[in-house]
Amino acid sequence: MSDLRQPQRSGPDHPDHKDPWAMQLVVHRVKADPALHRDVLAAATTAVVRLLDDPRSHGDGDWASAVRHWRAGWIRKVTRRADNKRWDDVQHLPGLTVTVNHTQNSTSAAEVRALVPGPLTPLPPEVKKLQVGGTEFPRSIEPAVSAQSQADAVVTVVMAPGLELSTGKAAAQAGHAAQLAYERLCVVATEPSSDSPAATALLDAWRADGFRVAILEPESAQDPLWVRQDLPIRVVDAGLTEVNGPTETARAFW
Repeated sequence: MSDLRQPQRSGPDHPDHKDPWAMQLVVHRVKADPALHRDVLAAATTAVVRLLDDPRSHGDGDWASAVRHWRAGWIRKVTRRADNKRWDDVQHLPGLTVTVNHTQNSTSAAEVRALVPGPLTPLPPEVKKLQVGGTEFPRSIEPAVSAQSQADAVVTVVMAPGLELSTGKAAAQAGHAAQLAYERLCVVATEPSSDSPAATALLDAWRADGFRVAILEPESAQDPLWVRQDLPIRVVDAGLTEVNGPTETARAFW
């Protein structure tokens, strides 16, 4: 029998493809009025899950074979920034764009486009010209959940305290956590167990809510949410960029 609350961990020991694939996350950057860090993370998580839940990612859908191949390896995600025309250019590539403005007193919404996974090389010309560096957006001084639009979300992602990840790296890690939460609920919902009805109800509620995700950023490792070891989703980054060696970067719960 499955346990809906049983912790699930994604770590660097998961086998990867010889020729790695990745889901590209493109963040719209408006220099004069940049979106806030936490809203970028929220937009990225929702974009990832909406793409995975899209009918085109299942069965004989147009994106299904690419998603399956990518999911058979590491769930690698690469965040890039796009300004002006370059942002417009990526809208023509297969994927989904999500806009979020959850943080109070923010005039600029965060826009993130999740692209259908593909090989790291070669990249589409529209993606290759986008920079991975410089994906840092201003941090809000408000509490971790300051708006009702986040406080009642079905799924919450908790970022690891003290890592000081760039916005781009944090968006990828938050995206991993949201993806694993979605996949966990999907698996349990389809299993013949006593947890199936609860998982189905959660998925239905999350889907009806547009797969909105709350983002929590504890200031201390002593925060009760980080001290707990029973949260159902835990993400361990392989340590290829920004962190040294396998490092827990995010958790998720519902």
